[in-house]
Amino acid sequence: MNGVGIIGTIVIGILAGWIAEKVMKRNDGMIMNLIIGVAGAFIGGFLANFLHISFGGWIGNLVISTGGAILLLLAINLFRRRRA
Repeated sequence: MNGVGIIGTIVIGILAGWIAEKVMKRNDGMIMNLIIGVAGAFIGGFLANFLHISFGGWIGNLVISTGGAILLLLAINLFRRRRA
């Protein structure tokens, strides 16, 4: 994430993970929200860069991170269903 620093990345990661958790109707803890949110930031950032989409600032980074976190949770849910 550009221009937000390490503390900003952690805050955005927690928020993105929490939003994704609520959208996907899951009940994970704050640490898992952080992990999902930061991983989602990487996924969302990669996809946004690949598609030439750019959002600036905290809100843009939060939107991209949340989108990536939701995609990650979708993939996790699909993987769990196939194993069961």
